[in-house]
Amino acid sequence: MDGEISADELADLLESGADVQVVDIRSPPAFDRGHIPGSVNIPFAELPQRVGELDGAGRVVTVCPHGQASVQAARLIGSYEGTAATLVESLAPGIEGWAAEHALETSADDEPAKANPDEGPEAPF
Repeated sequence: MDGEISADELADLLESGADVQVVDIRSPPAFDRGHIPGSVNIPFAELPQRVGELDGAGRVVTVCPHGQASVQAARLIGSYEGTAATLVESLAPGIEGWAAEHALETSADDEPAKANPDEGPEAPF
């Protein structure tokens, strides 16, 4: 892992068209409800098996709800030999910090979840 990046720094990179792959490690339903535009969803539990999808990326930024689990994800990605030359960072404020300053995108096929009274309230992420 090469450190952390702020939401504004990441927004500037994305706006400039920089070669950066944003990897959201939250669950697919959380990702569908709102994510950083252009990001890909690789849930943390799937990361060890899917890290090869990041081979050859110039820069990777990992994202989680609050910026804590994404540090572990960045370390895992950084330890993979296919990303040896990749700059790997964690989004310091997480998706919540991003959403406080920047827009989130929702999945095009996202439909409102039907409440199941046996499941309790839906988690924010």
